[in-house]
Amino acid sequence: MKFHFAHNNFNVINLEKSLAFYKEALGLVEVKRKVAPDGSFVLVFLSDGSSVHQLELTWLRDWGKASYNLGDNEIHLAFTVSAMEEAHALHKKMGCICYENEKMGIYFISDPDGYWLEIIPARD
Repeated sequence: MKFHFAHNNFNVINLEKSLAFYKEALGLVEVKRKVAPDGSFVLVFLSDGSSVHQLELTWLRDWGKASYNLGDNEIHLAFTVSAMEEAHALHKKMGCICYENEKMGIYFISDPDGYWLEIIPARD
């Protein structure tokens, strides 16, 4: 028996805002969408176009709260990038950098719902 990563899920408050963020910040694009027949939820799967792993964004109609409680937010997704300086400049311009560790050569960005995304330089 062998298991393979499929996707991670983030619940979001404003689906369109989140989709725009992930496209601009990380180049992720929608590859699949499932809408509940009663409209109670929408699932959108995002892809980087090269790996099989996807990010699932879930919008819940009846959530009714202004935000999700992410606790200490000690979990995150990590992305490698071949052009670290260019990525950093983009994220700085977007105002989404929430933590930098210059010694390690990494930084984190925060999405519209407060989820942290680690940016790591690609290694040859």
